[in-house]
Amino acid sequence: MGIRVSLFAVLALILVAYVGVALLGLELLFGVIMPYAAMAAFLAGLVYHVIKWARSPVPFRIPTTCGQQRALPWIKASEVDNPSTAVSAAARVALEALLFRSLLRNTKAELADGSLAYRWEKWLWLGGLLFHWSLLVIVLRHLRFFTEPVPGFVNLLRDLDGFLHVNLQVLYITDIVILLAVTYLFLRRVVIPQVRYISLPGDYFPLFLILSIALSGILMAHFIRVDVVAVKELAMGLVTFSPTVPEGIGAIFYIHLFLVSVLLAYFPSSKLIHMVGIFLSPTRNLPNDSRRRRHVNPWNYPVDVHTYEEYEDEFREKMKKADIPVERY
Repeated sequence: MGIRVSLFAVLALILVAYVGVALLGLELLFGVIMPYAAMAAFLAGLVYHVIKWARSPVPFRIPTTCGQQRALPWIKASEVDNPSTAVSAAARVALEALLFRSLLRNTKAELADGSLAYRWEKWLWLGGLLFHWSLLVIVLRHLRFFTEPVPGFVNLLRDLDGFLHVNLQVLYITDIVILLAVTYLFLRRVVIPQVRYISLPGDYFPLFLILSIALSGILMAHFIRVDVVAVKELAMGLVTFSPTVPEGIGAIFYIHLFLVSVLLAYFPSSKLIHMVGIFLSPTRNLPNDSRRRRHVNPWNYPVDVHTYEEYEDEFREKMKKADIPVERY
């Protein structure tokens, strides 16, 4: 059910963009108003979540650990798995964000010949890593449409990514990789019963949306030609807040741009927000130094206490009569 709902939703978005541009001539709506609205929703949602997470009380150190804690000098500590300083905690977060280290260490438990066996989930790690890095490279490559002059690293990245040529046309490696990675992540949710059981429409919708964005981009690059000069004119107008809508760009471009806008607007309210949340997770970004430092909860409210000395002063005579030891007579 979730697959059909998500697929029909993405197809409906494509149809809306096509009808709006090709039949109704709403290039201004899909080329200017929608991107601005999507970016505003993206930034507002991002700021809201960051402020909400930053204000969450974390009075104690609660990092998840799986290695030797820093203790005696002759005991070797695992500074990445059990960080004791802010620097090692930052290194742990960096490894997680760049290489998905915890996913690399992930194992799957299953029954094999009547006994419990653990299997390394390397394909999930590889698929996730290829998908995220390909998406990052593609986003950076697209900076050439939004900058003038184009930064040198963008041109270098484009040349490295597009060293293959097919029929004198540039074939970007990341275009192929992201298609394979998204397809794998989708098939994994469909084929594995346990994963399919816990999957919701919110899990399939981003996959179909990103797949549609990638396919529409590949169509523009190799099959349905668009005016690249006009595309850059539109993009530069958006970033300089002087938008113009050039003629003759083509409906396929507006479909592509509309899907990207939907992804931006959908991002803060979806599971995709983990891209930011990983940096603010107290289970990963805090050093585990509870044994070396005392962490006092700053949210503790004052409590009226009755110390033992006060208790003994109040009941000393009764305690003596009951032969209960007292500290002072």
